[in-house]
Amino acid sequence: MDFYCPREKLIIELDGEVHNNTNVEEKDLIRTNYIESLGFTVIRFENKMVFNHLSSVLKEIKDNFRGNQ
Repeated sequence: MDFYCPREKLIIELDGEVHNNTNVEEKDLIRTNYIESLGFTVIRFENKMVFNHLSSVLKEIKDNFRGNQ
């Protein structure tokens, strides 16, 4: 995990090009399902989204705060 907010039980993953590999995608999905089964929320962003659309990324993170659901 790249970032973790314990108060929100929110995990943020930033994915680079390596995550476009089928084997890596499958491992990511298995890991995400396991983490979510423990009560955490996992959201993923491609690295380029952070660089090119930071305000949208930050809004999605904020929208996933438990107080906003």
